[in-house]
Amino acid sequence: MRLARLSAALCTATLLASGCTGGQQPGTSPTGSAPATVQRYVAMGDSYSAGPLIPTTDLAGGCVRSDHDYPSLVAARLHVAHLVDVTCSAATTRELTHAQHPFAGSSIPPQLDAVTPRTDLVTLGIGGNDLSLFESLVRACSPVAAGRAAGAPCRGRLRSGGPDLRARTATIGRRVTGALRAVRHRAPRATVLLVGYLRLVPDRGTCPALALAPADYAVGRRTTVALNRALARAAASTGATFVDMYAASRGHDICSSDPWVNGRTTDRRKALAFHPFAAGMRADADQVLAALAGSASPGSASPGSASPGSASPGSASPGSAFGVPPR
Repeated sequence: MRLARLSAALCTATLLASGCTGGQQPGTSPTGSAPATVQRYVAMGDSYSAGPLIPTTDLAGGCVRSDHDYPSLVAARLHVAHLVDVTCSAATTRELTHAQHPFAGSSIPPQLDAVTPRTDLVTLGIGGNDLSLFESLVRACSPVAAGRAAGAPCRGRLRSGGPDLRARTATIGRRVTGALRAVRHRAPRATVLLVGYLRLVPDRGTCPALALAPADYAVGRRTTVALNRALARAAASTGATFVDMYAASRGHDICSSDPWVNGRTTDRRKALAFHPFAAGMRADADQVLAALAGSASPGSASPGSASPGSASPGSASPGSAFGVPPR
C-alpha cells in the first residue's frame, strides 16, 4: 500500500500519536526504525486548496495563494524536503493541462507539469469551478435571494441554465478521474490523495451569512454532496485516497458558530467570500495527515450513501483528455 511508507514519518513527528503504533500499520509489516521522508510533494488544486486571503497571501503571482494553505501546513508537519505548491484560485480541471491566465499578460504553467517521476506525494483539490458549479450557487443564487424572491428561485435558475446537477457532477467526475490517471502516469510511485470540499450549507436552518432563499438551502446541500460523491468515485476508480472534508466539516458550515468557510462578505484579513478560513485549512491538513497515517484507505467511502467503487456514467475513456490511455 502506498500510504504505508508515510506512516512512520507521521508517527515520529507525533502528529497523530493516538493512532500510531511504532510506525506499524494494520495489515503491514513494521517499517523499521528509520522514519520515511517525503522528498517531493506536489500540491494541485483550486482556491479551496490555495486559501485566498488567508494571511499571508501572494496577490502578485495571480493565483492568490496563501502560505498557510493546507499544502503548506502538511509540508511543514511532515518536514517535506521540497514542496511544489501550484494550487491556483479559479483553476478548473482544464488548468491541469493548460496554462492559466489570471490577469492580462500573466501565464501560469499547467499544474500537471509539476508532477515528475521523482514526486512521492500528490494532493489534488479540484472540480468545484468546472461547469460553473459553485459559481452558479454563490454568484447566481445569492443575488436572487437578495431580491427576496419567493420559493426556490435558484433551483429554477440552475435548471434553466444547462445540464442538471447529476449530469454536471458526472462530467466533473470523469474529468477528475482523467486527472488522477495522468498523475499516476507521471508519478507511478507517488501517494495520491484527492481532497474533497468543505460543507457550506447547514443541515437545517438559515443565516444572513449565506444569502440563499430559504427553500434553496437544500439546493446548496445537494450541490456539495453530489460533487463530493463524484470525487469519491473518481478516487476509488484510480486507486487514490479520497479525503472526505464534507463529513469532517459537519458542524462547521457557514451558518455555524465555528465556521470553516467564510460567508458572503470578503474579509481581506481572513478569507475571500465563500472560501475557507484558516481553520478550514488546518482541518484539511489534519485530515490529509490522518489519511497518510493510515486511517483512510484508497477509495474510501464517499459522502452519504454513494458507491465509490462504481464507475462514473458516460465516457469510457476519462483519461483521454490528459493524454493517458484508460486502464
